[in-house]
Amino acid sequence: MTIQTVALIGFGEVGKVLAADLPEHLTVTVFDSHATKLDMPGRATARGSAAEAARDADLVISAVTAAQTLAAAQSVQSGLKAGAWYMDLNSASPEAKIAAGRIIASATGRYVETAIMSPIGPKRLASPMLLGGPWAQDFAPVIQALGFTGAQFYSDVPGKASATKLCRSVMIKGLEALISESLLSARYYGVEDTVLESLNNLFPHPDWSAYARYMISRTLEHGTRRAEEMEEAARTVAGAGLTPWMALATVERQAWAPDFAEALTQDDLKAMLDSIRQQLTHKDAAE
Repeated sequence: MTIQTVALIGFGEVGKVLAADLPEHLTVTVFDSHATKLDMPGRATARGSAAEAARDADLVISAVTAAQTLAAAQSVQSGLKAGAWYMDLNSASPEAKIAAGRIIASATGRYVETAIMSPIGPKRLASPMLLGGPWAQDFAPVIQALGFTGAQFYSDVPGKASATKLCRSVMIKGLEALISESLLSARYYGVEDTVLESLNNLFPHPDWSAYARYMISRTLEHGTRRAEEMEEAARTVAGAGLTPWMALATVERQAWAPDFAEALTQDDLKAMLDSIRQQLTHKDAAE
């Protein structure tokens, strides 16, 4: 099937990148419950429902929040044409991806589990992506031809790509939470420089201060979405027979962070930490 029409379900950070970067010859339709026609790039067209956006699309790309993975698959069922590709980019648990795949298969669509293995920003369409499920190997050259040069076939076993993504998230999102908690506390005691120096001895980095600021900024800007993803990571850990203590703690710290997003205006790590602490003091006083 030649791809001529692409439907984007979800118009957040990832959806906007895709809408801007997909090849010019494609027709792009979009549905997002919070987006309006004014949000759309020039060639993309907003639709009133997910089913309407998906109607006649050769490729449907789901880029919603993790908790909406199944709802998104269900929402396109009535509009999905036979044989259409369904690329699920959402950071959901293996169980959720498998269930979404069944929904799409029941509508005679071809479901491809997709795990984005880096932030979307730097490489955009070329970001590394793992493709999984029974249709993944056939889909790889199709999506690579549209500019997704970092996409690669990973496994024909459903759930493996998402398990890889979410086990990685336990580490990456957990590290963001640990850095935030460690350095906010260290700044209070006036020992942040020594802590950073010690971290550099254990985990060498050319600029630990800038790296720490970046990691904290990710929680301030995207903590709500990251908390949802970590809930899925916790389900993934539980599915492996472990109590997800670390993943659940990361959910809490990530969900906490966006309340202090004002600190994003600070380019210096110490200034960012001070801004968060000042906001925290004002918040505690107000309560």
